[in-house]
Amino acid sequence: IDKDALDVQVKERKIQEAIEKARHEKFANDMKKNDRLMCLLEEQQKREIKDMNKALKEFQKNQTPETRREFDLNDPQALKKDRPARVSDTDPRCTISGMQKFAGEDLNYEQRMKFQKEQLREWSLQQQKDWKTALADQKLADDLYDKYRVEIDRRIVELQRQEEASRRAVCAATKDFNRTQAAELAYKKELDLSQTLRDNMDEITFLLRGDFLSENPAQALSPLGDRVLVDRWKGMSPEQLMAIRHYQKEQVQENLRMKEQERQRDAEWDRQRVQAARAQILLERELQRQHRERRRDLDFMNAELSQEQRAKNIHLKEEAYSNVPTAQYYAQFNTTTR
Repeated sequence: IDKDALDVQVKERKIQEAIEKARHEKFANDMKKNDRLMCLLEEQQKREIKDMNKALKEFQKNQTPETRREFDLNDPQALKKDRPARVSDTDPRCTISGMQKFAGEDLNYEQRMKFQKEQLREWSLQQQKDWKTALADQKLADDLYDKYRVEIDRRIVELQRQEEASRRAVCAATKDFNRTQAAELAYKKELDLSQTLRDNMDEITFLLRGDFLSENPAQALSPLGDRVLVDRWKGMSPEQLMAIRHYQKEQVQENLRMKEQERQRDAEWDRQRVQAARAQILLERELQRQHRERRRDLDFMNAELSQEQRAKNIHLKEEAYSNVPTAQYYAQFNTTTR
């Protein structure tokens, strides 16, 4: 087994996992920060509405009848302070220059005031009804937003689970590939060892049976036939030398052929390793692309939610400001009476 290559792969895998973990942690921190900011904005809106209602109540509480512009028309001591302006609408004292008769000061003043008060009460009830309806709509919108956030979280968890499953499948495939490579490498070493043993045995057998070690008696036999005549032995014959050279050439050719086969096997192994590495890189790029697409979709959904929430807040503020004009009702009432 190529332990160095496996260690490099394990190290690169750990680095990749650390990068993925840091990216997920940063994404989780961004989500927490956005949720915290949303909660702060909602709390600020509630405080602004509360302060505005409190200011309105304080204004209504501090407004006394004496400080109103129409106090001279509703003064309970007005009759004691001044004589009656007229006894009828056709009183001859109510001349133009006397300024004792104005629009809205006729004898049916009490009925008209009663009608105006009833109308003001109806306006107030309608305003309360609109406020309750707006609160109910806001509560419904908040419930729908919470359900949508829960659905988004569920989808994120499901996508993370799928990504973990794909990562485990890649790891299992890598382990199987490494195991297959190790088995083939062991088989290759076993074949090389057996071939080396056979070659050694052939060489030993050839040397033992050759003329050089066996000292063939036919080369230099004595007349008695029981010993070799050293002074007559001139070495090996040309035929024997040619046979040895031919065998050496065959050995050289066999060695070259074996080296060529080994080189081809190594090239095939290198090609398979490169293809496996390329497939793993393509798979990792595909996973990164899917992660970027999911991240972009999530950012787009968050942006849409933020815009919807901002538009909803602006609409609620406008409704809140439009539901406050109680002082304007009094001004309208004064304009009508005059």
